Amino acid sequence: MTENKKLRCVVVAVDGSEESMKGLQWALDNVKLHPEGSLVIIHVQSPPSIAAGLNPGSIPFGGDLEVPAFTAAIEAHQRRITDAIITHALKICADNNAEVKTQVLIGDPKEKICEAVEELHADLLVMGCRSFGPIKRMFLGSVSNYCSNHVSCPVMIVKGTA
Repeated sequence: MTENKKLRCVVVAVDGSEESMKGLQWALDNVKLHPEGSLVIIHVQSPPSIAAGLNPGSIPFGGDLEVPAFTAAIEAHQRRITDAIITHALKICADNNAEVKTQVLIGDPKEKICEAVEELHADLLVMGCRSFGPIKRMFLGSVSNYCSNHVSCPVMIVKGTA
């Protein structure tokens, strides 16, 4: 590969799945960066209200609807999950002597990954694929499918092995 063909920015999206870490490992093994290029690991947290998957319930008769302790507990738990994911990804990178940048975003993973790819002017997006069945995929959607249809750069979807 000639010097001017090397990639300047590669984004690797990671979550708590082994498949996403396999995507990271694939990028480390196969991507050739330009000398000034960067590998950016991004993780997207869901907003606390979505992460909870439930609402502690409204207070009847017009009471204050916000439950600060509940929201704070969800946010603290999400930070611990994010820290574990980023720490694991950084260990994989350190084991491969790779320098990377990290970004943690909050919102809908499909939208935030696409926004980050565009903002970073990425040359490649690398993602793992959980291979949900058709029913689960219908309800949850496929982040990798969405991103592959909404970003302007090539997308490498690394499937897990059984």
